[in-house]
This record gives sequence, structure tokens and C-alpha cells, in this order.
Amino acid sequence: MSSVTWDLEEPLASKRGVPSGLWIQCPACSETVFRKALEANLMVCPKCDYHMRISGRTRVEQLADPQTFEPMNEHMSPMDPLGFVDSKPYSKRIVEAQASTGENDGVHTGRAFVKGRRVMLACMDFTFMAGSMGSVVGEKITAAIEEATDHDLPLVVVCCSGGARMQESGFSLMQMAKTSAALGRFDEAGGLFISVLADPTTGGVTASFAMLGDVILAEPKALVGFAGPRVIKQTIRQDLPAGFQSSEFLLQAGFVDRIVHRSNLRSEIGRLIDYAGK
Repeated sequence: MSSVTWDLEEPLASKRGVPSGLWIQCPACSETVFRKALEANLMVCPKCDYHMRISGRTRVEQLADPQTFEPMNEHMSPMDPLGFVDSKPYSKRIVEAQASTGENDGVHTGRAFVKGRRVMLACMDFTFMAGSMGSVVGEKITAAIEEATDHDLPLVVVCCSGGARMQESGFSLMQMAKTSAALGRFDEAGGLFISVLADPTTGGVTASFAMLGDVILAEPKALVGFAGPRVIKQTIRQDLPAGFQSSEFLLQAGFVDRIVHRSNLRSEIGRLIDYAGK
């Protein structure tokens, strides 16, 4: 009989196990997909076509022509003006979010080319505190709008957010008015604003710049709304239609102009810019 000697210094699972993150399970159909194949498919499930959430940085890489993105205000970082504390201090939440994501805050802004067309691009990042809009996010988006106004650039904003950042209270709510006012000046200057609604787009972002686009595009089955279904039902005391906060429902209701698959988004943006003569 042969004997087997086990190395007690290293667990057997670590020797034979699959490396972490090599496979990803689709949250919609539960299909297990090889990560590299999923990334090659723009993080869209090849079986059920579910559009997975992606970071703002990944979104920039998918939309911008290679080596053309020139970031703006990338070193801006949030502060804690109110000394806000809930289950933990806001200042600690900021540090933890920056450490886990490697980002300073929840949006990437800068000049870029999309299909050879010059644009001002802003991509919100749900991985950073659910893409919530605080003072820095609002300021970066406003600065991007003003830059687009000054240089007559089409503006493309990919919205993906849980809404206004509660830890900044009134400071975050002021960003709704600030971004909307900047878009008003951009519109008066004849600018083209393409708003892209990704899953999820909710709260104060929906109630401000996200729904002010000259053209509003949305990814398939994106959750788009202001308050949650339970809050709305309790407020109006009526049963709500199934899927009423989906991009498909909003398309039928006229709130969204077109639903665009992620693989076609770059081409669609390019066509819209050409159509608008920008």
C-alpha cells in the first residue's frame, strides 16, 4: 500500500483550487462565465445578455478611442464639511472607498474621442460609494459641462448612481441645481448633451442632469427612477405597474429616446454627433 504525505503548511484547497476571480456568475441567469471572455464581451453575459455593472474607469476604456482620454480634475477628493457620523464617520468611509477602488471619488471626466469625434466625457463610478453625488462629483461634472460650453464640444455623461450623497446633506443637494444650471447655459450656447442611463440611475442624479439630455439613451433593463418602489407606493397609495422603473418601460412612456446595447453604444454616440452637426 502506498502512503501519501500531506504538506500541513499549505491547505490542499490552495494547491488545487481555482484562482479567485477567474470565473464570474451572472446575477441574472446564474451562468458561470470565464472572466476574460466576459471582459471581451464588454461585461455582458453571452447567454442572457445581462449588462453587468462596470466601473467608471472601465466605462471610459470601453467608450473612448484608445489613448485619447485626457482626464480633468482627477486629483479632486471629497472632504467631510459636516463631520458626519452614522454607523461610522464619513471621513472613514471616504478613506475605505478610496482604498478599495483606487479612485478619488465617483466620476471620471475629461476630453476624449469617440469614434473619431471630439467629446467631453463623464462616466460615473458605482463602485465608489454607489456612485453617489457629493460636492466633488457635482463640481467635476459642472466643470466638464463648462469646458464643453467654452470649447463647443458635445457632452456625453454616463449616469450610474444611487443618488445624492447623504453624508454631505445640503452640500450634495446643491449639486443638483449647480449641474442643471450649467446645462442650461450649455443649451443656450447650442451644445449637444447625450445622457446615457446605466444600471442603476436613481435619486438626485435622475432628478437633475441625467434626465436633461438632448438625447437620452439607456442600456437594456437598466433601473432608472427617483425613489424606490415601496416609498412611491406608500406615497401615492396605488399599485405600481410591473417593471415601471426599467429602461424599457421608460422608453414606452417617452422618458428615454432609445435603448442601446453596450456593444453599439460607441457607434450610436458617433451617429448622434454627426446628425447634430457637431
